[in-house]
Amino acid sequence: MTQHTIACIDGSALSDTVADYAAWSAKRMNTPLVLLNVLNDARQDDASDFSGQIGMDERQRLLAEIIDLEERRAKLARQQGHMFLEAAQKHIANDFAEPLLRQRHGDLVDTLVELEDETRLLVIGRQGKRGNGIGQHIGHQVERVIRALHRPTWVVTGEFREPQKIMIAYDHSTTAKKAVDMVANSPLFSGIPVHVVMVAAETNDHQAQLDSAAAKLQENGFAVTTALLAGEVEDSLLTYADEQHMDAMIMGAYGHSRIREFFVGSHTNKLLRSTKIPLLLLR
Repeated sequence: MTQHTIACIDGSALSDTVADYAAWSAKRMNTPLVLLNVLNDARQDDASDFSGQIGMDERQRLLAEIIDLEERRAKLARQQGHMFLEAAQKHIANDFAEPLLRQRHGDLVDTLVELEDETRLLVIGRQGKRGNGIGQHIGHQVERVIRALHRPTWVVTGEFREPQKIMIAYDHSTTAKKAVDMVANSPLFSGIPVHVVMVAAETNDHQAQLDSAAAKLQENGFAVTTALLAGEVEDSLLTYADEQHMDAMIMGAYGHSRIREFFVGSHTNKLLRSTKIPLLLLR
């Protein structure tokens, strides 16, 4: 089965950024690009019972009007979704001429799980359609997507900036090792300098763990810088990313040390809300 880079396009302020990172990633990995719009009917059924207040003929008339209204709403939603897809396609036309445009109906997470086998990489905006603007909470679906999907997931924000330097948040856990392996063996970041950063006590064991990760990357031709930092995990990682002008952070979504805390419950939102650069999350 052909695997794709899939970009979630919802018409939000980040749709162009999502399309940019997806197009860049698809070109780097030589995978087909899918621009995906999911129509999720969030309306609530009206459970009110008016059977004793209006007559049968009037109820039938109202029901027919409601059905007609819902059909028109659904048609407009489909048309609007296609407009979002076409706008994203036009936005990346110079970089990726022929993406596949798809529109699906249903829950976003359920849809992405259905497409998981054909997904190599997912790109999603930190804010969804309901979260436009600086300072808004992350899209209410993002954490659900991260938890449900077992595919690398870009969570992007701001404007597209082609990665020139990247960092791996490393804690020697299984997912952190997977992040190193992914960077080492995937064409996605080939030739881009890598910083491997650990937030932990300054011990010989921790330095040896960093050196081991660096060696694997160096064997695959990467220029590697290591850093062993003291302090709180989130603040240390974000400060380092800012001071060293990192363009992306790669991290396992579920680790087994202090970093794991930032992917459980509210801490997930805290890190995603605070970062100024895209996060590539691995399960």
